[in-house]
Amino acid sequence: MFKDIFRKTKYVTINSGQAKDRRASEVLTQEEPVITKKELPDGLWAKCPKCGEVLFNKNLDENARVCTTCEYHFRITAGLRLSLLVDENSFEEWDAELKTLDSLEFPGYDEKISDAQEKTGMAEGVLTGRAKIEGVPFVVAINEAGFMMGSMGSVVGEKIARAIERAVELRLPVVIFSTSGGARMQEGILSLYQMAKTSAALGKLAESRLLYISVLTDPTFGGVTASYASLGDILISEPNALIGFTGPRVIKQTIRQELPKGAQTAEFNQEHGLIDLIVSRTEMRPVLARLLRYHQEGAHYGATV
Repeated sequence: MFKDIFRKTKYVTINSGQAKDRRASEVLTQEEPVITKKELPDGLWAKCPKCGEVLFNKNLDENARVCTTCEYHFRITAGLRLSLLVDENSFEEWDAELKTLDSLEFPGYDEKISDAQEKTGMAEGVLTGRAKIEGVPFVVAINEAGFMMGSMGSVVGEKIARAIERAVELRLPVVIFSTSGGARMQEGILSLYQMAKTSAALGKLAESRLLYISVLTDPTFGGVTASYASLGDILISEPNALIGFTGPRVIKQTIRQELPKGAQTAEFNQEHGLIDLIVSRTEMRPVLARLLRYHQEGAHYGATV
């Protein structure tokens, strides 16, 4: 009996092994299935340049394009900044039709302008107009970094100067958001003229006792830093924005000295007296509204005395 059981068991075991061998052989002879990686749509994710965190673009947009891990401020368009800042349907754009002429016939300049216009949907590198923030009216100008790195040419300077002059006529405060690599080299001395033009317009604003708030964002350099960006009654910056006249490499080549670590950051500039406030983009709207409201109330008080 036990022999019969043993034989049956052995038979089953042997046959089970053979069956496994056959199945294994069949698997090995089969063609391997082709596994294709599902393609993810472009634009879903963004990698933070500072902390390396991979962020869902929808969440990033909801946080004003500020990293939710390290609070790194991504560069944003003038249009997005405007929508984050002003009351809905309160913006009235000025001088949108002004376009640059290649007066010096600089090689390739017309093509660069056309490419920038197609890329940004703007005629030039600054957005100007009148708006309200929490019900308080003001004049606003916002540089567009995507338009030749916000460089200041004749039209950029003209639009900013006109906006300031209209603010004087309307008795309104001015807020300018700077994002720029400086004067536009393709326009030579015509670009450098804009430093004097915008500064003179701000002189008229000061004579009229109207408030000017300058907000410096990453990056703000060159002739823009040396003119209207540094002339505010109150200078605000976003965290870690790079601010200076020229880059550290040029400075080293010129004066044979290296800048201290972090010398051109907003925090360094605040420590050394250039910047008054460092404000996160997520808090910029209420902070500006509060400052503008103080100015409005002070102006009313002064008128009654």
